[in-house]
Amino acid sequence: MNKEAFLLDNQLCFRLYTASRLMTQVYNPLLAEKGLTYPQYLVLLVLWENDGQKVNDIAKRLHLETNTVTPLLQRMEKEGLITRKKGKTDARQMIVSLTGKGVEMQEALANVPEAVGKAAICKSVTPQTVPGLFSVLDDLIEKLNFFRFSS
Repeated sequence: MNKEAFLLDNQLCFRLYTASRLMTQVYNPLLAEKGLTYPQYLVLLVLWENDGQKVNDIAKRLHLETNTVTPLLQRMEKEGLITRKKGKTDARQMIVSLTGKGVEMQEALANVPEAVGKAAICKSVTPQTVPGLFSVLDDLIEKLNFFRFSS
């Protein structure tokens, strides 16, 4: 048995988990000022890119299951950020759209990307290295999604 394989410092998953958790902690106070959670912010990002999307498309874009996204959307609807309406051509599909409050939230959060960007800059993460980091992470996400759905 290779004991090195079981050292915490040799686990890629632990580094990714820790970086993700700490990055989310950077977002939390910035979003809490506006009454948002990080997952709600992600949904808003998707809708700001393209409003009026199916629940399934939002879930796919966020790499989440529909049953994870649905309660989140229900809370956002209660908070007046989005509306959910049955599709015109297929009543089984739910279309999610921003409300005026949801649209206005983009301006209210205009400082968030820059603040988070500044928090993440370090020796090896710079404005010049971020595109390469995105590429590496995108490759990893694609591979892990393939593995998840092929198992």
